[in-house]
Amino acid sequence: MDASVPQARRAVRDLLLRQGVPVSDDLVYGLLLIVSELVTNAVRHAALLSPVLAVEVAVGAEWVRVSVEDNHPYRPTALEADHGQTGGRGLLLVREVAREAGGVIDVEHTASGGKVIWAALPLKPVTFT
Repeated sequence: MDASVPQARRAVRDLLLRQGVPVSDDLVYGLLLIVSELVTNAVRHAALLSPVLAVEVAVGAEWVRVSVEDNHPYRPTALEADHGQTGGRGLLLVREVAREAGGVIDVEHTASGGKVIWAALPLKPVTFT
């Protein structure tokens, strides 16, 4: 299971390169950070009930979406940062990376009773006026 995170990161990065997706270095970094956190959470928290997980990348004309699906029914929430705690901030980090990129994150239940956590980020840089 420890190999799941680097395997997922490599697969996403390689797919983006092979498909010629117009992503900036910052966007790739953000996507890979999101994939790392979501896969880590699935491995740590869902593996007992869901030993298999799925990572999906979808690319549209103006966005790229990464999602991690498992069959564990628990729906996590992004907790507020507890500065005395050294862990447990993965979803908070994912939410902030997505927000800073102008994207969104959500958790949905699957038909099989599990969940899919996804983040969609715009391919064009966000400009604030």
